[in-house]
Amino acid sequence: MTPISSRPSPAAPFDIVGFDLDGTLLDTSGDLAAAVNHALASVGRPALSVEAVRPMIGGGARAMLAQGMAATGGCDAATLDRLHRLLLDHYEAHIADLTRPFPGMIAALDTLAARGARIAVVTNKLEALARKLLDALGLTARFACIIGGDTMGPGNAKPSPKPIYEMLARCGGGTAAFVGDSLFDIRAGQAAGLPTIACAFGFLTQPVGELGADAVIDGYAELVPTLERFASPSR
Repeated sequence: MTPISSRPSPAAPFDIVGFDLDGTLLDTSGDLAAAVNHALASVGRPALSVEAVRPMIGGGARAMLAQGMAATGGCDAATLDRLHRLLLDHYEAHIADLTRPFPGMIAALDTLAARGARIAVVTNKLEALARKLLDALGLTARFACIIGGDTMGPGNAKPSPKPIYEMLARCGGGTAAFVGDSLFDIRAGQAAGLPTIACAFGFLTQPVGELGADAVIDGYAELVPTLERFASPSR
């Protein structure tokens, strides 16, 4: 009998598992809120709490800032353009001051990688910022590809399925699932024909059950078992 410790790991339930970044892999809310508040302070606006900013995250920095401006006195295009640059500069300089992986995320990725899955990031954060953040946390090497909100060109961020298709191509094809915390994530994954998993711990703008995902997880301990339930019986 083969000793238990030397038995090979079972094959991953999917060849590719794609993840959103903010609110899915990483809790970036503290650093993003600080960047929003830096921009707002430059025009005398009141600061927003981290809790207030959390549901504004997911559609990219410009959309987040527009919501922050609307919540503190209104938003016009010229001011938004100017403050967007201030926000990005501040965020880049403080990109990992407070950001941390969600509990159990590293262990879940380790399990998937050990079982042969290719792991990818598809985020609406600018690709350069996503890479800088993952570099700062020592996580970049874990991912077969990192696709940002600007990678596919204007108008092709999530909820468009185009970045999901690009993820599949860069990862060499095969069966895949997508994990996220927003309507952008779920719609993009489903439009690309993938099973989707929503994170109840993410930056939700609505009850997680209303996202329409194929499954919901409350923490990363549930991820691999949930993926296994989706997998074909023949795998």
